[in-house]
Amino acid sequence: MKSLLILLASVTMLVSSFAAELHPNILFLLSDDHSYPFLSTYGSPNVKTPTLDQLAAEGMKFHRFFTGAPQCVPSRATLMTGRSPVAARMTRFSAPLPRDEITLPELLRDKGGYFTGVCGRSFHLDGATKIGQGAAKVFQEHQLKTFIDRVDSLNQCSDNEVAGQVAAFLDKKPADKPFFMWANFSDPHHVWNAPAEFRPDPASLKVPAHWPDLPGVREQLADYCGEVNRVDRTVAGVLDVLKKRGLIDNTLIVFCGDNGMAMPHGKGSLYDPGSNVPFLVRWPGVVKPGGDSRALISAEDLAPTLLAAAGLEAGSKMSGVSFLPLLKGEAHTPRKHLFVERGPHGSAPVQADMTNAGYDLGRAVRSDRFKFIYNCTPWIPYSPVDSAGGIAWKQMQEANAAGKLPSGMSATYFTTPRPVYELYDLEADPAELNNLSGKPELAATERELRAALAEKMILDWDYLPLPDLMEGNTGEGGGKKGKGKGKKK
Repeated sequence: MKSLLILLASVTMLVSSFAAELHPNILFLLSDDHSYPFLSTYGSPNVKTPTLDQLAAEGMKFHRFFTGAPQCVPSRATLMTGRSPVAARMTRFSAPLPRDEITLPELLRDKGGYFTGVCGRSFHLDGATKIGQGAAKVFQEHQLKTFIDRVDSLNQCSDNEVAGQVAAFLDKKPADKPFFMWANFSDPHHVWNAPAEFRPDPASLKVPAHWPDLPGVREQLADYCGEVNRVDRTVAGVLDVLKKRGLIDNTLIVFCGDNGMAMPHGKGSLYDPGSNVPFLVRWPGVVKPGGDSRALISAEDLAPTLLAAAGLEAGSKMSGVSFLPLLKGEAHTPRKHLFVERGPHGSAPVQADMTNAGYDLGRAVRSDRFKFIYNCTPWIPYSPVDSAGGIAWKQMQEANAAGKLPSGMSATYFTTPRPVYELYDLEADPAELNNLSGKPELAATERELRAALAEKMILDWDYLPLPDLMEGNTGEGGGKKGKGKGKKK
C-alpha cells in the first residue's frame, strides 16, 4: 500500500510538472513609447538598464520586433488580437475594441483555464477616456466597454503601484490555475519627469543619425533616456514579486514597447523608430539563455505564439504566425514581410491648420532590407506626435529655416506635400532619409513591396485605396513623378 501511495505521488508530481510546462504562467510587461535600441543590452550607450539586460541574458532578445502601428491604441489592439489594427477595426483612438474580436487573455482563460489580469497604465482598448459626454453616453447605452468581462482582474494604476497590483492579483489567483498578467507602464511616455538620478548627461549621449546634433535634441534625448532608466527600476520591482513567491522560474516573461519614442522619426511615423521596439523573452527550461534574433517579428505574431506556448491554437481570425519554434531553437521560417499602419492620433477633431501629428493615413511594408511607405494624406504637413512643443523640434525648425539642416532631414521633415510613395534601402540608409521610390534600378523591388502591401490591405478589408501596383504603366509616383521627397513648402 505504501509503495502504491509513493507511486501515485510520483505520478501526480510528474503530471503537475508536465502541466506547468504545457501551461506556463505568463507575465507580459509593456513599456510605453519605447523605441529600439534604447536598452543597454542592445549596445545603446545612452541608457543603463541592468534589470532588462539580465532578462535578455537569461532568455532571448529580438532586434526586429515591430508593432502594428506607431501609436498606443492600435498597437495594443494588435498585441491582444493577433490581427492588424485595420482588421480589428481599431485605427481610431476613440474606438473600443469590438466585442466580436476575441483577445489573447480570453482564449487563455476560456481554453486554457488561466486566471487573467491587466494592471498599470491604461490598456487603451475600451475607447478614449476624453470623448465628451455625448460620445460617452453612446458607450454606456451600447455597452461598448468590454474589458471588465474579458479578464478576471482589471486595475489601472501608476507605475509605482504596478508591483503591488501584481502581488494583489497573485493573492486572488486560485492555486490550481496558471496566470496571465498584462502589466502596463507609463514610462518612457510623456511627461518626462524622471528624477535626476536617472537622467544622463546630455553631452555624453550619442545622437541618432535621423536627428541633427542640436543642444535641444540632446536635452530632450537625456529626458527620454532618464525615463527608460526609470522603467528598468520599476520592472525590477515586479520581478521581485515573482521571486519572493517562487514563481520566477516557471513563468514565461515577455517585455516589449508598445510603439516608438515621441520624437521626430519616432512615434506616429512609419519609419523604423516609430514601431521597432525592444522585445525580450525569458522562459527557463525552454528558451536558452543568451538568444539573439534578427528575424522579422510582427506584433501580430505575439498572441499566436503565447497561445502556442500554452498548448492552445491561435484564434480563428488571427493573422499572426507563431514563432514558438524560434524560441525553442527549432526550425523556423522567418517572415518575408511585415506591415505597419498609421491612422488618426488622439481624439481631437480635424482642424484646418492641423499637422499629421493629429491626423494621418498611411501604410508601410518592410522586408529584411527594404521599406515601402504609402502616404494617403500627403498634403498634411509633418509634425512629431506629442513633442511638437518641445525644444528639439523648435530648434530643428529654426535650423531648417536658416538653411542649416542637412538636406535629407530637411526633405524628410519639412517637405509639403509629402511624397505619396517612399522607398528606403535600410542597409545603405538605416536612418531612412533618402527616398528611392521611382528609381528604375529598384523597380522590381518596389513592385514586389507594393504588391505585398496591396495583398495585406485586401485581406484586412482596408478602407484605403490600394497603392499603384506599377503594372504596365508605372503610374503616378511609381516612376517619373514619384522621385525625391516632393516640393518644399
